[in-house]
Amino acid sequence: MKNLIKLTDLSVGEIEKLYTLVDGIKAGEYRDLLKDKTVVLFFPESSIRTRVTFEKGVRLLGGQTILFPPETLDKREDPADVMGYLNNWADLVIVRHKKIEVIEALAESAHVPVINAMTSINHPCEILTDLYALSKIRKDFKKDNFLFVGTDGNIGRTWAEASALFGFSLEQCCAKGYELPGIKTYDNIEEAIAGKDIVCTDSLPSEALAVFEKCRVTKEIMDKANDGAILNPCPPFYRGEEVSADVIASDYFAGYGFKKHLLEVQQAIMAYCLME
Repeated sequence: MKNLIKLTDLSVGEIEKLYTLVDGIKAGEYRDLLKDKTVVLFFPESSIRTRVTFEKGVRLLGGQTILFPPETLDKREDPADVMGYLNNWADLVIVRHKKIEVIEALAESAHVPVINAMTSINHPCEILTDLYALSKIRKDFKKDNFLFVGTDGNIGRTWAEASALFGFSLEQCCAKGYELPGIKTYDNIEEAIAGKDIVCTDSLPSEALAVFEKCRVTKEIMDKANDGAILNPCPPFYRGEEVSADVIASDYFAGYGFKKHLLEVQQAIMAYCLME
């Protein structure tokens, strides 16, 4: 068995193996992988895409789910004791919690795979899906120039991990004070967009909206990127904030098409963690 807590828990070779599993699942393989197995989920009510695709993914693989809110893990009970009991009944545990330390503590005591479905500092399943989507439409995404527009948060940090892992170029456009560690940054989208192939965004905290005015991605801005450039905003995105309405309505926007792969990628993550 294998846990997935951070993107860097996987090597490039392991990610390629995982993507082979995605293709197999799309071809109808592994239908009974979770037959008679129970997957315990910790998800907030506000989760839409990640929760829907994990829950549906479990059922399509023949398993059953038991759902708890993440606040269940905030009780005084030690995570090691929670996991000590779950080891008796769960075959896999998937957790969305603000604190990665909680997920790591569960994993330390787990006899079954533990998967991180999002924390405040990273989101490995989301970026694994985006990379898979890119692998299907780009000749070699490792040679593309990426721009991340957003704050130093879970999405930006996971894109930075992906850049270090795969070796592709990643730069950031952000207001001063919101820089990702170790990444070249711009505070003006007009300058940042030059030479870029893949533009990724993240939604902005309310207190950052005013200072990110010069970083908004519009259709006019995307017209200045490289030919064939793609806009991939991380949902939820907000028209008029980090992106404009006209760029979401344009051919640059690839968001819905990217996220359709969430179902099979997250099924493959479960399969990979169970089979390793």
